[in-house]
Amino acid sequence: MVTSTTDALSASAARRGPEHALHGYVRKIESAEILVHDWRPDSEESQVVTLKWPGAHAFYTLCEDVTSPLLFTESIRQALALLSHTVHHIPLDHRLGWEYARSTVAPAALWRGPTPAVVDMRITHSAVSRRRFGSVQVTAEIEAASDGAYVGSAEIRYVTHPPAFYRRLRGRYADAAESFARTLAPAPPVAAAQVGRDRPRDVVIAPTGTPHRWQLRTDTTHEVLFDHSHDHVPGMVLLEAAAQAAQAEAGPRRVLAVGYETTFFRYVELDQPCWITAEPAAPDLLGRSRLKVDGVQGGRVVSSTLVATEPLDATPAS
Repeated sequence: MVTSTTDALSASAARRGPEHALHGYVRKIESAEILVHDWRPDSEESQVVTLKWPGAHAFYTLCEDVTSPLLFTESIRQALALLSHTVHHIPLDHRLGWEYARSTVAPAALWRGPTPAVVDMRITHSAVSRRRFGSVQVTAEIEAASDGAYVGSAEIRYVTHPPAFYRRLRGRYADAAESFARTLAPAPPVAAAQVGRDRPRDVVIAPTGTPHRWQLRTDTTHEVLFDHSHDHVPGMVLLEAAAQAAQAEAGPRRVLAVGYETTFFRYVELDQPCWITAEPAAPDLLGRSRLKVDGVQGGRVVSSTLVATEPLDATPAS
């Protein structure tokens, strides 16, 4: 979930909304993909970020009335990116990456209402550790509500690296444009309906002929998942792969991936195949079904996600 930005945007401009070009803060090129609208201090350690969810979206709308839980995750990503620069004064050219993410979203919040949802996220930074050579590790606790109703919660641990350190860390992969150009051509996708999607281009896993195993698809022409060059596979793609694997395993029953607990162990390279594997896991504390979905590259587990699901047909509309 990283990119680099060199344009110096002021914090005051960031607080005035997407119309004042928050591209550099939230790390999106297309203005239509910017969800953050405003933010304000809440306490010494907390801020409230206001986001506007789209009424309908080519990627995040799963069917006529249901929004993908990944929109909640993307909202968190944008909010944290914004606050890392405006509150923690992390330079815009630092590279941000998630190390651990745990989130849950209320199914009722994913049903589209008559007007687009406005979501308030209260974000508390429970730990900020500044390391040698300029890297910073941050842990954030998130609680989200819309019009007074609970939307979801999360705990995210992420790290930022200055350019010189990141270049040493990533070696020949450090240059995003060069790494992007070496991306493997995406394999043919599984049937879109099998993973709860309408468009084949939104499918991020490909069949392998082996049960419970797929190849990750990195279609760098995708307008949402890859709206700018990356030096590795974005974490959002891995989370979407976990959700699609969960749907493929649950089929033909439709489910929503309402909970994630993910550890990102290593960068996932674009020029090597990454395999997605799934196996049953114990239910969570709420009794929801769970699946363990791993990303494997070069024989090593690069990410591991526990996905909690609920049946879509049992989800309340209010």
